[in-house]
Amino acid sequence: MSVKNKFFGVLEKTAKKIPMVSHKMDKEYDKMLGEIEKSAKPYKNMESYPSIPETGISHEDILSVMTDFQQKEEGKWKDGFVSGAVYNGDQKHIDFLNKVYALNSQSNPLHSDIWPSISKYEAEIVSMTANMMHGKEVSGTDEVCGVVSSGGTESIMLAMKTYRDWARKKKGIKKPEMIVPVTAHAAFDKASQYFGIKMVHVDVDSEYKAKVDEVKKAVNKNTIVIVGSAPTFPHGIIDPIQEMSEIALKNEIGFHTDACLGGFVLPWAEKLAYNVPLFDFRLPGVTSMSADTHKYGYAAKGTSVVLYRNLELRHYQFYTATDWPGGLYFSPTFAGSRPGSLSASCWASLLSVGEKGYMDSTKKILQAADKIKKGIGEIPELNILGNPLWVISFASKELDIYQIMDAMTRKQWSLNGLHKPSAIHIALTLRHTQEGVAERFIEDLKQSVAEIKANPKTEGGMAPIYGLAAKIPFRGAISDLLKRYLDILYKI
Repeated sequence: MSVKNKFFGVLEKTAKKIPMVSHKMDKEYDKMLGEIEKSAKPYKNMESYPSIPETGISHEDILSVMTDFQQKEEGKWKDGFVSGAVYNGDQKHIDFLNKVYALNSQSNPLHSDIWPSISKYEAEIVSMTANMMHGKEVSGTDEVCGVVSSGGTESIMLAMKTYRDWARKKKGIKKPEMIVPVTAHAAFDKASQYFGIKMVHVDVDSEYKAKVDEVKKAVNKNTIVIVGSAPTFPHGIIDPIQEMSEIALKNEIGFHTDACLGGFVLPWAEKLAYNVPLFDFRLPGVTSMSADTHKYGYAAKGTSVVLYRNLELRHYQFYTATDWPGGLYFSPTFAGSRPGSLSASCWASLLSVGEKGYMDSTKKILQAADKIKKGIGEIPELNILGNPLWVISFASKELDIYQIMDAMTRKQWSLNGLHKPSAIHIALTLRHTQEGVAERFIEDLKQSVAEIKANPKTEGGMAPIYGLAAKIPFRGAISDLLKRYLDILYKI
């Protein structure tokens, strides 16, 4: 069982019996967290460095330690037993990106006069991504544009901050609201919290798509943006982007398509004749999009793209300071200094893979997904949620799905736990297209179901990775426990 899953399992049992008295809660917390600290810190018994060493350690010794870590951890994902996380993983591709990174390791886009090459890379990354999303097909004076960010969460937060500032300036909205399906990424809730935008959640239907009627009803004078996913993280389902964006267009508000997960899969899946509904700038109501280059764009971790329908909207994202004693200051994203090496490796990845490479990769992933969906469909105790393409979630009406997940964990699989409803999912990547991996997944899943069916009282069960099971009663207490878990990760 993974550290996170073990933590959540202990947390669930503890949360039910925590008395709502501060000092007693602290004792319960300390007892529980002490039990999981050893699992959370597997290298705790190794030499640590709470202070800068008096004499520098040799390059060779440092590299030896890091190589040991790398070799221990590589085995967890290399053979295709992890959901998502590593999207390419081919050693030649990794070596190529590492060389690109090394060549650009000192670059910083903040100093565009010193490293104009990074501006070139980022402008072309944005353009390539925009054109993939049919940016050239926008009409009138619109010109699809964007920036490179540090990841999907920053792309989403930048867009929400942009709509807040746009609505304040253009519409005088002082109490902004955003309409977001319950299945949208948690980054939207984060943006709500950080930027003071009221979150208005809408439910999903039996196919796990956002309910269009609820979206219509939720719009009011304070609405600044509607959000749809292509696809959603939990269930891999594409929201009814066309219908939702038409509501936004009619009400003259923003619409954001979150394609962080699917941005570099869906365009190619459409060309491969898979059923992909419109989700991009071909829809006149779509005013912004996010797409992660560090997922299925196969770039190194740390880059994403946020796109806007026009330059005017993007201007509400930019930060400028004109009266600072340090001179004129401006930045396109939240960060000031940024690693130009990541943008360089992203550019290199897009160029080296090319359209044919993305088409071939997508075809392999979707073929593997078809095998796995067929296999799950042959297990009577399981049911797939909705009609996903390659992020496949499944549940059970007969068995504890988290016990099945624990059984899969014992067989080396690292899957994602979900709730509302209780389910698990696997996000397929190129790692899963290796020979025999899809077949092994199905065989291991069949065995896991049989094990739990034969022994339904097997110890185990987990609360989901993206939030805890709905049955845990005290959400404030859970939030506090999660923060303390994060504290553990920063302990030496």
